Amino acid sequence: MHPCRKCLLSETDEKTLYATIAEHINNIPPEHKTAPAEYKRRLEICKACNHLISGMCALCGCYVELRAAKAWQSCVESKDRW
Repeated sequence: MHPCRKCLLSETDEKTLYATIAEHINNIPPEHKTAPAEYKRRLEICKACNHLISGMCALCGCYVELRAAKAWQSCVESKDRW
């Protein structure tokens, strides 16, 4: 399933949206996926950040759970953060 690029958030269902994001995370090849402990650490940092709004980063617009799951990604505000 591919994310809908022509939908507004008001036209989506939150459960369906989360299921889509979870599916994308599950489809990341293991060699490209963040280790579970690091993934949890990244999300804890995001949860404490003032830029987190409804699961999205207000700086870049990503879904933080998806971005954090990709080993090669980093925080857009500071690569030192994660």
